[in-house]
Amino acid sequence: MSDVVLETLPLGFPWVTADPFLFCVHHDDAYPEGNDALGPAASLDGRDIGQDFAGKDGWRMYHGEVVPGFPQHPHRGFETVTIARRGFIDHSDSLGATARFGRGDAQWLTAGGGISHAEMFPLLDKGKPNPVELFQIWLNLPSDDKMAPPHFAMLWQDEIPRCAFTDDAGRATEVTVVAGTLEGKRAPAPPPRSWAARPDTDVAIWCIRMDPGARWTLPKAATASANRVLYFFAGKTLKLADHTQREHAALVVAQDRDVVLEAGEDGCEILLLQGRPIGQPVVQHGPFVMNSRAEIQRAMTDYQKTRFGGWPWPKDDPVHARTEGRFAKHADGRVEKKD
Repeated sequence: MSDVVLETLPLGFPWVTADPFLFCVHHDDAYPEGNDALGPAASLDGRDIGQDFAGKDGWRMYHGEVVPGFPQHPHRGFETVTIARRGFIDHSDSLGATARFGRGDAQWLTAGGGISHAEMFPLLDKGKPNPVELFQIWLNLPSDDKMAPPHFAMLWQDEIPRCAFTDDAGRATEVTVVAGTLEGKRAPAPPPRSWAARPDTDVAIWCIRMDPGARWTLPKAATASANRVLYFFAGKTLKLADHTQREHAALVVAQDRDVVLEAGEDGCEILLLQGRPIGQPVVQHGPFVMNSRAEIQRAMTDYQKTRFGGWPWPKDDPVHARTEGRFAKHADGRVEKKD
C-alpha cells in the first residue's frame, strides 16, 4: 500500500462506506421496453417478485411487483442522496411531496424524525430499452439532528456545477459537484439540518469522469480529519500517484495531500465521498439509524403508531403518467417543472 492509498476494499452490494456516510449502492439495470403499466415488457417468471435482487437478464425488480423500484418504506435518523444518471425515478412521500427526476438530477431527502417514501423506476419507452442507473447514498445525522423535521429537496441537473479540466495533452476530466465546493464552484445548498450544511464538515459528493489517459490532480481535503473514499467503478485501470489499481474497488485515500489521478486506456469513472466523521455510535435496524438500541425501539414503535404521518397516495408504488416530464411538487404545494 502507498502513502496515498491507505486501503483498498472490494465493490460489493452495497459499497462499503466511511463515517459520516452509512451506505452507498450503484444501481445499474438494463431494463427492456416498457409495457402499458410502465413495467418491463418481459416475462417476470423465475423472479422472486417483491424481493428480486438477483439481476436475471441484467435487471432487477427490487421490491416492485409491476414497476421496478422500492414501494412505500420508512426512514428515520439519516439522509438519502439519490443521483439519477440514466432513466427516471418517481418519488412520493408521506409529506405529500412527489416528483419525477432523471438525466443527471439529484434528490436530497432528510428523513430526520421520520418519513415514508416510494422510489419507483418507470419504464417510459415502449419502443426501446429503458436503462436505469443511479447512486443512492446514505449520509448520517448527528444525535442533535436525528429527530429534525423531514425535508425534501431537488437538485436539478442544470443547477449542479460541473468543473472541466484539461491536462497538458488535451485530455479532459469532468467533475460533477453534487455536494461541496471545487474550483470556486459550490453545489446547491443541502437541506438545512444536514451534516453537509455545517460549515466545518467538508462533505463532498463528486462524480468524476476521465478521458482515456487523462491526468487530473484531486485537491486535498479542506478538513484534516475528513474521511475520503474514491469508488473506481468504470474503466480498466486507474493510477493514483505510485499506486496502480487494476480492479474496481473502494480506495481509501489520504485527505491531507493532493492526489494525481491518471485514467487507463479506456478512461474511467469515479465517485468520491468525503466528510468529517460524526464520531458517534451507530445503531441500525433496517431503515432506522440511531445512536442506541432504545432509540431504534422507539423508532419502530413510533412508525407502528403514526406511520410517520400516514400515506396520502392511493397505492404503495405510485408512478406518474408516461407523458409527465421532470417535475417536483413540494409539501407546501410549490411546483417545479423542468420539461
